[in-house]
This record gives sequence, C-alpha cells and structure tokens, in this order.
Amino acid sequence: MIWWIGHFLAAGIGVSLGLIGGGGSVLALPILVYVLGVPTKAAIPMTLIIVGTVSVLGLIPHWRSGNVNFKAATVFGLATMVGAYAGARLAVWVPGTVQLLLFGLLMFLAALFMIRKGRRRPPPEDALAYYPKPICRWCWLWLPTEGLGVGLMTGLVGVGGGFAIVPALVLLAKVPIKEAIGTSLLVIALNSVTGFMGYLGQVDINYPLMISMTLAASLGTLPGAYLSRYVSAQQLQKGFGYFLLAMAAFVLFQNRPQPTKAAHPPSHGPLASSGKSVPFHHYSS
Repeated sequence: MIWWIGHFLAAGIGVSLGLIGGGGSVLALPILVYVLGVPTKAAIPMTLIIVGTVSVLGLIPHWRSGNVNFKAATVFGLATMVGAYAGARLAVWVPGTVQLLLFGLLMFLAALFMIRKGRRRPPPEDALAYYPKPICRWCWLWLPTEGLGVGLMTGLVGVGGGFAIVPALVLLAKVPIKEAIGTSLLVIALNSVTGFMGYLGQVDINYPLMISMTLAASLGTLPGAYLSRYVSAQQLQKGFGYFLLAMAAFVLFQNRPQPTKAAHPPSHGPLASSGKSVPFHHYSS
C-alpha cells in the first residue's frame, strides 16, 4: 500500500511540472524518506535522477521554442556540474540529519520565492521579467562562482536549484526571462546527472524503486500539461508555495536538534547516602 501511495505522490510531481512549469521535483526527497522509508543517503541520488528526468521533460518544449541559451548553459552548467560532483563526494562526511536540515532550509527559500512570484500580476509581454534588470557590466564573471554554490547544494541535498539559477541567468548573464527558464532546466538536468555519478560507489541505491518513481513522475507530466490549459498557473504557484512552506516546516521540525539530558542523582535513599553517583543515560526529549 505504501508503495502505491509513494508512486501516486511521485506522479503528483509530474503533474506540478505540467501545471506550473517546475518546483514539484523538490518533493521527491520527502516522499522517498518519509513515505517510502528510504535512508537519506540513498534517497538523495535517487532524487537527483527523478529531478534530472523531469527537468529534461520540461526542457523539450522550451528547446522547441528556441528558449534555451546554450552559451549561458555551458558557462553556468560546467560550474554547477563541478559543484554537484564535489557536493556528492562531500556528502559521505555529512550526517543525514544535517543534509535534511539544509534541504528544509532550501525548500523554505523556494516556497517563499513561489509565493512572492504568485502574488505578482503577470508582467507585460515586453517586460518578461519578475526580476530587476542586470546590475553590472561584468556580472557574467560571477556565473561560475554562483554555479559552484548551486551545484554544491544539488550534490549535497538533491535540490535542482531552479529558484536560484533563473535569477542568476537574468541578473548576471543578461539572459531574457523566457530563455532563463528553459536554460535553467538544462542546467538542472546536467548537474543532477553529475551529482548522481558522484554518489556511485558511496551508497546502496534501490534501482528498481528509483526507475519506477521516475516513470511515475514522468507520466504525471501528461495530465499536468493538459490541465494547464484550464487552470491559472499563477494562482497555482501561490498555493503550491504555501504547501512547500508547510512541507519545509515539517522537514525542519523532524530534523531539529535533539538535546540530551543527564539523570540527576536522587536526594534521598541508599544511593544518596552511600555517596555513589547514579549512572545516567542520554535520551531524546
């Protein structure tokens, strides 16, 4: 039963992609960990394959419309790929709880971004921007630096990072918003694959489950694309942002630091009179 619930939710990831163009893939890790019981270390590389595959599916219509900037994808993507591989290799030294805390924080930021974007009125066709205009002449030089950071987070916690990639392409590389969205999907696909390669040999991956979850998410894009004709994507983004906010709060709460307490020796009784100390045990409150 749990298997079917997990795959039904995975299909919802694809539906969200078809409806709002992305964001839903961030739910892959919580589904694997909290619904299907996959250990965090194994769930992250599985998430990368799901995120990468769904990003490729979302990339296709942008590519056909000519909204992919391959030059920017090369500059930014090479840096994110290096960062993703490094993050994956570094992950072996990071506790799973810390990875989930970082993931929760990034999910929180993504949720705030979606809510903010959903509240705004659609921009004029000639503006094509939810972001300010480029702020400096040589901003593109910062692209590799931010790419390394985004890639590092992708490899470490399994997030695509589209909410950070799109503004970077608009502000730093002076890429128009439509091209930035399509280009970001290509970058996400590239660093997802590289991050997955960094995990190979470090964790035991459930390949049948990974493949079936990826197929479920991919199939979900079909009804999502159909429903997008009848539903306002802007309102959905706002509602989905609040849902992500609740999920981020759940992940952060589940992985909050657990203080340990030591038992105090009794003030009365034979142990107190004998001067012996009471053995103490650590426990989670």
